[in-house]
Amino acid sequence: MTAPTLAETLEEYEFLDADERYRLLIELGRALEPMPDALKTDATLVRGCSASVWVYPTRTDQGRLQFLADSNAAITKGIIALVLLSVQDRTPEEIGATDIAAALAPFDLRNQLSSNRTQGIPNMIALIRATAARYAGEA
Repeated sequence: MTAPTLAETLEEYEFLDADERYRLLIELGRALEPMPDALKTDATLVRGCSASVWVYPTRTDQGRLQFLADSNAAITKGIIALVLLSVQDRTPEEIGATDIAAALAPFDLRNQLSSNRTQGIPNMIALIRATAARYAGEA
């Protein structure tokens, strides 16, 4: 099963009430590729999140970035899944050119979820952008 696109996810999200939106986020988080515990280290920990969040990048032979991610909180893991839908399997240059915050804006997460759940989103985005910039510099 292939992951839905961000646009497909938004289309479904817009038709749901608040409780169903929570369930959708949880389902998205559960659908993430499992992240091995050995990769959940201080080096992969995203700072500034109320829940523990880990993000680990890999680069394919074609130069595309793929991210493994996990959280100890189901809703937060779903938020990570949304972020990854906007950048997964793209080149570092494509990720650098993507306005991730703007891509997530239609989900209105700040108004849908508590501030504790959304406070780490800018840090997740910053980490992904910094990772893409680092890989782009190696090309």
